[in-house]
Amino acid sequence: MDALPIPSTHAGQHGLAALLAQPRTALIGLDFDGTLAPIVADPEQARAHPGAVPALAALAPEVASVAVITGRPPEVAVRYGGFAGVPGLEHLTVLGHYGAERWDAATGEVTAPPPHPGVAAVRAELPALLERAGAGEGTWIEEKGRALAVHTRRAADPQAAFESLRAPLADLATRHGLIVEPGRMVLELRPPGMDKGVALLDHARAIGAGCVVYAGDDLGDLPAFAAIEKLRTGGTPGLLICSGSTEVAELAERADLVVDGPEGVVDLLGALAAQLASSAPS
Repeated sequence: MDALPIPSTHAGQHGLAALLAQPRTALIGLDFDGTLAPIVADPEQARAHPGAVPALAALAPEVASVAVITGRPPEVAVRYGGFAGVPGLEHLTVLGHYGAERWDAATGEVTAPPPHPGVAAVRAELPALLERAGAGEGTWIEEKGRALAVHTRRAADPQAAFESLRAPLADLATRHGLIVEPGRMVLELRPPGMDKGVALLDHARAIGAGCVVYAGDDLGDLPAFAAIEKLRTGGTPGLLICSGSTEVAELAERADLVVDGPEGVVDLLGALAAQLASSAPS
């Protein structure tokens, strides 16, 4: 991508213009899986696109903050992303578990509150529930520390397995004070009040962001989109970017700009970094 694309909405165009005019006040928020890293059948094999770290390292010094906001534990996202010890990323923040845990590149430390007790209770009951539900081979549990995710992507019929588990998992979550968040062939059980919108708003307010950009690919990114829409109503410009997926049409419909998956996100970040560097005062 040699030139920056033009957002399809007036609000998006205003957000991009504000970012280019005052980059030092801008917050760049990014999902990890499906946005910086391609979606893979086994989430433990997910790794950032090869161009992600160079693009982020070029962009981060030009803006107020770059924040990766993910449902993963922050140390996992840091390891899979290759973010630690990279020159230029000293001010990168990873808000893991939807903001419940925070990793700062400057210190390499993770800060976190105590976990919700309902997660341990669900962890104990979940295997038996899946067996009773006849989830079948290919459906499996991902341990996320402060949350648990049930994946159906490797099942014989991923969509049928996904739909059959929605109700029993919702019942289980409710009994233990948790919620269920659906995604791309995954159902995540986690405490309420943990979402990417809350994390993005809290971080934007903490740094006094004058413009907020967010890129995501899945239903779990909709709260972050809503957060930017809320900021816009209060006069803070913003830009919504969808890392294109045919699986989540709703996100693309809400976005100001749709790019071609993680490769498109990396291209966009690189083009943005190049333009900001070329226009910076010498």
